[in-house]
Amino acid sequence: MMIPAKRKAVVEHALCVACGCCVKVCPLSAISVYHGHYAQVDPTRCVGCGKCMKECPASVIHVEEVAQ
Repeated sequence: MMIPAKRKAVVEHALCVACGCCVKVCPLSAISVYHGHYAQVDPTRCVGCGKCMKECPASVIHVEEVAQ
């Protein structure tokens, strides 16, 4: 039986403008803005729903499959 891969949001820190739009839409509070510089994702809370990716005005968040 094959186990499906988990999905997690990933932020391109160097391009993030720290606007906080992703923080507002995350249903599990898995994203925070680190010292006003960039958004960071808590991988233990993120379920890869993609809401943050859709909301990001800078398009620097993507959801990818990660090994379990």
